[in-house]
Amino acid sequence: MPTVLRKYGIRFHFYGSDMGEPRHIHASGHGGVAKIWLEPVRVADQQGFKTADLKRILDVASEHRDQFIEAWDEFSRTVSDQ
Repeated sequence: MPTVLRKYGIRFHFYGSDMGEPRHIHASGHGGVAKIWLEPVRVADQQGFKTADLKRILDVASEHRDQFIEAWDEFSRTVSDQ
């Protein structure tokens, strides 16, 4: 489960078992977890985050979207090569 970014106390990461799904990033911290689709950036699922934290997560996902997609694609290639 590679960590792509840590910002505002939130860890942005993905799971190798998710590679068959559309590109997305998981966010965890502050007592919550969320799954954020990257194309377009929107909440797929979330539990435990306050509204302000969720807005911040979406802002970070939008700001770092290209970085998250690049990390997803690179990891996906690595997983498929094994």
